[in-house]
Amino acid sequence: MKNIQKLYILFLGILLVSCGKKETKKEVLSLKDGSWRVALTVQDGKELPFIFSTTSKGIEIHNAEERISVNDITIKDDSVTIKMDVYEGVLKGKFTDANTIKGEFIKVSLDRYVPFTATFGERTRFTNTKGDAKANITGNWETVFSPDVEVDRYIAKGIFKQTGNTVTGTFRTTTGDYRYLEGTLNGDKLQLSTFDGAHAFLFTATVTDSTMVGEFQSGNHWKEPFTAKRNETYELPNAKDLTYIKEGYKEFNFSFPDSSGKNISLTDESLNGKVRIVQIMGTWCPNCLDESTYYSGYAKNNTEVKFVALAFEYAKTKEKAFANIKRLQKRLNIPYPILLAQFGTSDKKKAQEKLPMLNHVLSYPTTIFIDKKGKVRRIHTGFNGPATGDKYVAFKKDFENFVSKLQNE
Repeated sequence: MKNIQKLYILFLGILLVSCGKKETKKEVLSLKDGSWRVALTVQDGKELPFIFSTTSKGIEIHNAEERISVNDITIKDDSVTIKMDVYEGVLKGKFTDANTIKGEFIKVSLDRYVPFTATFGERTRFTNTKGDAKANITGNWETVFSPDVEVDRYIAKGIFKQTGNTVTGTFRTTTGDYRYLEGTLNGDKLQLSTFDGAHAFLFTATVTDSTMVGEFQSGNHWKEPFTAKRNETYELPNAKDLTYIKEGYKEFNFSFPDSSGKNISLTDESLNGKVRIVQIMGTWCPNCLDESTYYSGYAKNNTEVKFVALAFEYAKTKEKAFANIKRLQKRLNIPYPILLAQFGTSDKKKAQEKLPMLNHVLSYPTTIFIDKKGKVRRIHTGFNGPATGDKYVAFKKDFENFVSKLQNE
């Protein structure tokens, strides 16, 4: 009985103490409405910044005039996950306070993790520490990346517009473009960046009115030097001459599965006797996304032209690769089949093994034009996306004129 009384007194004491404690309200964290500056930490401790703003549905990433909507956002306690709508990339972090998030940009299939800090209320991409611009780089620039290493060397064309310290533009290469770049020229120091959910690019350079000497970084896994000189008449090689059918092959064909497991080839009855457009691409590729957006609209309005996409995916499993394909098709409302040509790697040499009739797979994307009789009439390497301005307009006009010609034969 005494033991029971002791237990009762002990329980009553605990109850009184607990009732006497003041309840503390747990702070509810959220992405505050407004502008956030995200700084990815890349090699040599450099910052690769971009800006996003909140919307009623999620966030909007800003790169020059480009706006990328991202709506798949989860906030639980102090954790936040921002999953890209199309690409595999994820921004995953924790609030250190209501105005700051620290975490990583993650691409699981490639085992890539890039640290970042996001700060609310900041709208400036790059801080000006060098004063007024000492040059104006508006115009065209003949560019060479990795100029001293022959095996890595490649050419590009820089296209820039500068207003005061602000610079926008892109680099075009023989395989595509580096998307919408935005940044500043402070003193003689150029800084440009872009983030599209798949790639994070940073370009830094020392410039004069006629030269650039700089470095390109992609995430925290790649960097290379580049040099450039002003050249208003410079043009890249013709994209129609870079990829071709090898001698000994009379036709282009393939047989790859769609998401239902059905193998599709160019000899299928539904494709025979039609003008066919074959798109070599990957769901991870921003230039391919731009191209797919355009092709989707064209295909819906020109149903007699048959499109087929061949996806080369770095996703580690077939199931994940098809999940990425389905997500892209749904996001862009793509009306034509996307076949899985390869998973586990997007290596171009491996891709060429899948398509041995090509001299090489030089670029994602690459487009193959096939006439009604099954003859390859043109292969276009790369894609001039919206960031290239006039080149994008010219590509669309040339594409539509050529397909119309094939249709009328």
